[in-house]
Amino acid sequence: MGIFGRRRGSGGKGGDQETEPDGAVAGEVDDAGDGIEPEDQLSETSDGPFDAAEAEDDGIPRIDLGSVKVPVPDGSQVQVEMDPDEGGVRAVHIVTEQGQVTVSGYAAPRSGGLWREVSTELADQLRADGAKVNVGRGEWGMELSAIVGDVALRFVGVDGPRWMLRGVIAGPQSEAAQAPEVLRAIVRRTVVDRGNSPMPVRTPLPITLPEAVAQHIAEQQG
Repeated sequence: MGIFGRRRGSGGKGGDQETEPDGAVAGEVDDAGDGIEPEDQLSETSDGPFDAAEAEDDGIPRIDLGSVKVPVPDGSQVQVEMDPDEGGVRAVHIVTEQGQVTVSGYAAPRSGGLWREVSTELADQLRADGAKVNVGRGEWGMELSAIVGDVALRFVGVDGPRWMLRGVIAGPQSEAAQAPEVLRAIVRRTVVDRGNSPMPVRTPLPITLPEAVAQHIAEQQG
């Protein structure tokens, strides 16, 4: 599973009534606008990501983060990003040769459609920050690609039953051609366990570290 690193950084939160933020897959529509029809329904795919209630035991190694169980490709590393203000876990990253992958779950409305809303906001934010943004379609609907300085970003999102899963890979532009499929492969085999508790839309699903990882971090901090 690789080396467990620790990192501090910035992350995002959202809050509403039942939703969450981000992304999209590579496309040929560029900065000028989205050019994509609305998609206000749940994503339909038989190949994942999977809701915990329907996931089968396929033998794929995954790191269990409570709300999401994320596959860890051979040769990759797991990096834990701590929240310096609240003292908890902000995010868990899978570091691959093509870039750093982050998969996050959020509470979403039963009707779906959150990803389109979030991805539109994300595209606007990236453009405001000076990034070159492309919007297109992938296997789950909208995807975003962006160039920020020397870093290439790709965002994908999936609307599930009362959850939205967002994935992003950030890496060097030299790996931009291979990075999207690395991201999709990880998102495709992720299992989401939203739980039954009511949550405002866009609330990040809580992350719980495996005992071995939590112990490793505690020893580092000690």
